[in-house]
Amino acid sequence: MDSKLLEILVCPICKAGLEYHKDKEELHCNKCKLAFPIDDGIPVMLIDEARSLENE
Repeated sequence: MDSKLLEILVCPICKAGLEYHKDKEELHCNKCKLAFPIDDGIPVMLIDEARSLENE
């Protein structure tokens, strides 16, 4: 994941910064407890595509 892209991406719900998890190819919002997938190097920032981090 490009570090410059990561600097400008925010959670589409709360606008908080995101944390990159290379092992899962996801961006995590710790405030909303959601994980957004990265598909072929492109972050999918759609709320409907996010998964919950509540049970992890």
